Amino acid sequence: MPKVVDRAARQQEILDAAAKVFARKGFAASRIDDVAAEAGIAKGTVYLYFDSRDALLTGVFASYVAETAQVLAELGDGPALERLARLVRGAMEMLDAHPDHVRVLLDVWAANPPIDLVGVYRDYRAAIGELLAEAADGGELRQGIDARHAAVIVAAIEGCLVQALVDPEMSLRELVEPVLQICVEGIRR
Repeated sequence: MPKVVDRAARQQEILDAAAKVFARKGFAASRIDDVAAEAGIAKGTVYLYFDSRDALLTGVFASYVAETAQVLAELGDGPALERLARLVRGAMEMLDAHPDHVRVLLDVWAANPPIDLVGVYRDYRAAIGELLAEAADGGELRQGIDARHAAVIVAAIEGCLVQALVDPEMSLRELVEPVLQICVEGIRR
């Protein structure tokens, strides 16, 4: 009897292997053979799911975007600054849980990748900007805080992320509370 393969699970295994290989070797130096070896499958099996390295990169990025969308979708109800805190915490915990995805993104950031990083940043800034506007309307914010501060909050998260990636003594998870103190409590009225 032929072995039944869960296509979605196999595709995710290949994407996870690709993220590990791209993070370890860099996207430019990685080959489909490397991804297949990491996944423990034949090179031809990778090609059944992805027709190129760019398609693998796009798939890794799509997984990242889906996790990002999940964080934004789970903000729930309550005061705007509480939801902002959930967004910051959720984003940092998601990034901490997927360091390979983040290393890949950093690797290809400036290389004109076939992925829409601008869209991800715009989505985060828009979500944060909406929360800031709502908090301002509710009288929760200090004077002078506005939508421009959304970019600063994203930068605080990203800056901590980069430091944690390059310095093995830094823990992104341990920086969640300090970021919340500055980026949420620091703007509260």
